[in-house]
Amino acid sequence: MMVSAVMAVRDEIGWIERAVTSVLEQDAPGVDLEVLVVDGGSTDGTREVLQEMSARDPRLRVLDNPHGLTPHAFNTGLRESTADYVCILGSHASYDRDYVRVCLEELERTGATGCSGRVILEPAGDSLAAQLSAWTLGSPFASSGRSFRTAPQGFADTIPYPVFRRQPLVELGGYNERLARNQDNDMNQRLRAAGHRLYLTWRTSCRYRAQPGPRELMRYAYRNGYWNFLTVRENRRAMRLRHFMPLLFVACVLLLGLAALAAVALGDGTLAAVLALLAAAGVGLHLAAGLAEGIRTAWRARRPGPLLLPACILGFHASYGAGTLAALLGLRRREPRQGQGQAHREPQLAELGERLRDHRVTDHHDEQAAGEDRLRGHPGSPPP
Repeated sequence: MMVSAVMAVRDEIGWIERAVTSVLEQDAPGVDLEVLVVDGGSTDGTREVLQEMSARDPRLRVLDNPHGLTPHAFNTGLRESTADYVCILGSHASYDRDYVRVCLEELERTGATGCSGRVILEPAGDSLAAQLSAWTLGSPFASSGRSFRTAPQGFADTIPYPVFRRQPLVELGGYNERLARNQDNDMNQRLRAAGHRLYLTWRTSCRYRAQPGPRELMRYAYRNGYWNFLTVRENRRAMRLRHFMPLLFVACVLLLGLAALAAVALGDGTLAAVLALLAAAGVGLHLAAGLAEGIRTAWRARRPGPLLLPACILGFHASYGAGTLAALLGLRRREPRQGQGQAHREPQLAELGERLRDHRVTDHHDEQAAGEDRLRGHPGSPPP
């Protein structure tokens, strides 16, 4: 059985060797594993590390992603793979030695199309800032109880770092290249809509390193919130109501605050006080819920640091909601190296599906060879 592990990278010098090594060291008897690392133009030495690793282990192949975006990397891996199964992995995680084997076993047992292990959050360092970032992401209040970081074992709406049966991804046209973020949510929704099931197992796990501190975490939250609205415009079923609760919180507080200012301008001090109190009450309730989460986490961690979680979770939700609000209002932000402005020229999913299907594995070797020949004629996006 052949399995292709696809990993998108760009400037991951601090993480890449650990991540790739954990994949190459998988204990999966009977599995012919190849690792396709798709580099989006790293300039920090990541490429050189990968080339050195590839020279030592021919199972590792380093591919180019001139667009620099994650969905392009995943689709490049799908095109290059001839395996029956593909693992869509991240470079900020390391994987248990049985990760691939257990996920394959669960696919067979459950009949699911995709399976992933449990995500265990690790701080990026020993500092309190790094710990707070990890505690925030691991909090059910901050990320919701349905997030892949906190979800229980069983069939799920979305799964992180999945092992997929490759053919359904090909039939759906691969990942949506118009989505710089949330392409995994989009793919998971399209798979479910097509009748496929996704499974999350706790029999194996990966360890994900959180952002190094609250400042980086807030930027991460803002970007995710921003892309939530853009994702809904692309596929309105890809995101859930929980993804927009921070927007609701931010909008309510802002509207109450603005209304209070308007009441002051109109000379109605009583109304202004009531509106200001309502806004403060909303923030206060949020902080109270965060404090409860902080106390629970501090008790489990046997240390006082989590008592700072109320402020971190409030900042996380405020940044997340502000990002969605900015997208809703049409405020543009610059995503780093978004393919040099070519996102609007990407092929439609149907065309991408044709390109991927040209490369699919068949039971007839002549058809497979013909598909590979056609793929070589379509190395990437069509010219503008």
